[in-house]
Amino acid sequence: MGRTSDARQRLMDAAYDLIWEYSYGAITIEAICERAAVKKGSFYYFFESKSDLALTSIDAWWTQRKEVLNELFLSSVPPLDRLRQYLDFIAQRQLEYYDRTGQILGCPVYGLGAEICTQDERIKTLVRSVLQELGRYFEEAIRDAQALGQIEGNQASKKARLLLHFYAGVLIAARIENDPESVRRLSADGLELIGARGGSVSPDLFPSKIVTPAEPAAQLVPSV
Repeated sequence: MGRTSDARQRLMDAAYDLIWEYSYGAITIEAICERAAVKKGSFYYFFESKSDLALTSIDAWWTQRKEVLNELFLSSVPPLDRLRQYLDFIAQRQLEYYDRTGQILGCPVYGLGAEICTQDERIKTLVRSVLQELGRYFEEAIRDAQALGQIEGNQASKKARLLLHFYAGVLIAARIENDPESVRRLSADGLELIGARGGSVSPDLFPSKIVTPAEPAAQLVPSV
């Protein structure tokens, strides 16, 4: 029996990573194949276009991310902890990458959506669906926190949108400014914004001292 090829998965992983590190428009099919160590002919065996690959990659990423969300947003977890844990999870990933490369990358989904939402209706629809689902996790946690008197007011849907937009804005600005400090404050500032009582970030998880990156960001540039 022949060995099962993992070329399709390698292409998906490479596309996701390159879109995250650079942008959808900045990468080519050749660059994706080079990162994946897959021949260009094999690319077209699995995917019709770069757009098809991007759709498949983001959809697969979101399926995996929902497993994380379902664990962090369990109803048995206190509602403020659900929000804090998720925002800290995002911040930790950003800071780990920064410590390795010297670059804050932001959110690949927001970046992809903002870049080509007027050019590719299928990707726009997928990105909007992802963000709507994420917003529902936020809204349920906020509603539960309001019921416990831990968040002021009663407009859970509005506060969820506000937190989602804040989350997106911080990650986009942090990428532009390459600012790890705003990422370190993501959960504390986000919870404060929606009127949560007792929102804070663990000082052990996010020390205030900026770690000098081990590798220069310039090493990330692919052959395109």
